[in-house]
Amino acid sequence: MELLPEGCIANAISFTTPRDACRLSSVSTIFKSAAESDAVWESFLPPDYSTLLSSSSSSSSSSLRSSSKKELYFSLCHNPILIDEGKKSFSLDKQSGKKCYMISARDLLIVWGNTPTYWSWTSIPEARFPEVAELICVCWLEIRGKISTRSLSPGTLYTAYLVYKLTAGSFGFEYQPVVVSVGLVSGESQTRTVYLEEEIGLRQGYHGLLNRSSSQASTPKENDGYFPKERKDEWLEIELGDFFNEEDVEDGELEMSVLELACGHWKCGLVIQGIEIRPKLGK
Repeated sequence: MELLPEGCIANAISFTTPRDACRLSSVSTIFKSAAESDAVWESFLPPDYSTLLSSSSSSSSSSLRSSSKKELYFSLCHNPILIDEGKKSFSLDKQSGKKCYMISARDLLIVWGNTPTYWSWTSIPEARFPEVAELICVCWLEIRGKISTRSLSPGTLYTAYLVYKLTAGSFGFEYQPVVVSVGLVSGESQTRTVYLEEEIGLRQGYHGLLNRSSSQASTPKENDGYFPKERKDEWLEIELGDFFNEEDVEDGELEMSVLELACGHWKCGLVIQGIEIRPKLGK
């Protein structure tokens, strides 16, 4: 293998994965040189990465274009860039190189979102976007987001998440589930009910366990798709559902929704950062 030209080795490595490339760089000096080459890491970047960088409003985007392709890859994994006039963020899944997006609150359809009586728009330092939406008080909660399937990586199973926080004075989500869905516009949707209130949701799960037989018992953590999780950035996220983006299909629109319309209870204290779409773990 050491007798092979470096370009030949690099070409072979480009058919593996980012993780494999990092491992192969420890084989020998020539493998290290080949595995860290721009040719290898450009193959792991999405075909339209240059267009996405050009449309970015992030201050680091210009310096990223002059970086090595390996540096660019890992920067996009760890530091999402803002695109579409700051209304979305784009990043890469570290393991697979698949595309990830977050649709900002400003790019979502939030019913009554521009009515100051019901929602306010504010800036907070821990948010990815210039503005987040804070719920003042509504009895009709309706949030919808859309993204073109052409923007997503083909042949990939995605999961959508609502990324949010609850303020100290929030109310109206205690024991009250919301209906969430993911699916193509004018197509079938995956719908289910989830809890946005973390502590209450887990308590609900435990109450359910008490009513089960011992043979059916499981911990709420096994059902945690129905309760929020805290992210590394200290926001909460709740799964909205999955969507498989087929290979070689016509362009369509993926729609995600969060609804609580039935009970008519007043709700407040929900802070929306956006809806994130990223590859499902382990897929």
